[in-house]
Amino acid sequence: MTVKKDLEKAKAAAESCKGTYATFAASTDDQTAQQMYTQMSQDMDRHVAQLNSRLSSTAENQIQNQQNNQ
Repeated sequence: MTVKKDLEKAKAAAESCKGTYATFAASTDDQTAQQMYTQMSQDMDRHVAQLNSRLSSTAENQIQNQQNNQ
């Protein structure tokens, strides 16, 4: 299913960004930059959660469709 694969790719990208932002936050001594990167990393947590929710919903719909087609 293309939608599922696209969502999985988006989730992987969001998780990668989260890690990158966390690394940036740990790598700088600038407090303002640390706060910014930490906030960006937390934003990516929200993105990943939303993508997970959509993936679950898509999986449930697929199961329902398979059951209806039997």
